[in-house]
Amino acid sequence: MLAAYYEGQGRIAVRDVEGRPPAPGEVQLKVAFVGICGTDLHILDGDMDARVSLPAILGHEMSGTVTAVGDDVDEWVPGDEVVVVPLDWCGTCPACLRGLSHICYRLNFIGIDSPGALQSTWNVPKRTLVRVPSNLGLKEAALAEPTAVAVHDVRRSELRSGQKALVVGGGPIGLLIASVATAAGGDVLVSEPNSQRRQLIDQIGLRTVDPADNLAAVVDDWTQGAGVDVSFEVSGSAGGVEAAVTSLAARGRLALVAIHSRPTPVDLFKFFWRELTLVGARVYEQGDFEEALRLLGSGAIPTKDLITDVVTLSDASDAFERLRAGHAMKVLVDCGDSK
Repeated sequence: MLAAYYEGQGRIAVRDVEGRPPAPGEVQLKVAFVGICGTDLHILDGDMDARVSLPAILGHEMSGTVTAVGDDVDEWVPGDEVVVVPLDWCGTCPACLRGLSHICYRLNFIGIDSPGALQSTWNVPKRTLVRVPSNLGLKEAALAEPTAVAVHDVRRSELRSGQKALVVGGGPIGLLIASVATAAGGDVLVSEPNSQRRQLIDQIGLRTVDPADNLAAVVDDWTQGAGVDVSFEVSGSAGGVEAAVTSLAARGRLALVAIHSRPTPVDLFKFFWRELTLVGARVYEQGDFEEALRLLGSGAIPTKDLITDVVTLSDASDAFERLRAGHAMKVLVDCGDSK
């Protein structure tokens, strides 16, 4: 079997390695497609070397087919098409005991903290699997993980039908949040400085604005001076945080989606003055995956516009470079003879 390894210092090496049968409680998958995301790029750049054990098999956005099951697995049979919720939790920490296993204090994020999906055959715990509906292809199903992120973000924001939402950052996650929020009945505006991304989002039928074109004035005109009900901060920048907060209406809600690796200044006076709410939104729960698959199958997510590149597993390093170039939205790695 082939596997793509991150070896440190920006290197990806594809090797032919020997697989193993699934252990008790595990399911063996033939991996179909794996998506590459910004977190994978951060790993490749060495930003997470303190967390990742080298050499590491990356990849946490995927779809595949069950090929074998270990002992104590009755729920799955060969031929089942699935996606993996890449979270393995301890079950005993305070978060897990409160039913919040997705933010387990000792969470193993599969594909970062342990081997991921960039391999032709992959063994995973049975509890991580979610079935792909029959009306959804495996290529589109590979978007389930980032779509589940967006579903979780919108759910945490408590966006209601008819409310106005500003998405700050129009990359893949920002576009997915905008699509999920629109499907939920929200009136959505996406702020994105990259003209190519704005053009793509406009073609999909969503409204965009270049933040350099006086975003505050655009929001003021759009909301008749009231401000937006919800802001999603997806840019990861201090300027994005300021724009997201400044755009909020009285008792508006800021959903913090992006990972800010360094402390970011926040104007707490505005939170006091307008009774704003800051909501953290991290990863997802299994119900978010199920809703993501439903939305993907319904056509609410613009999969054809999101998937801009597909490369083979042998050329996995090219997937990272295409994403880094900034022209692609979502790059998939085809890990087998997939349709």
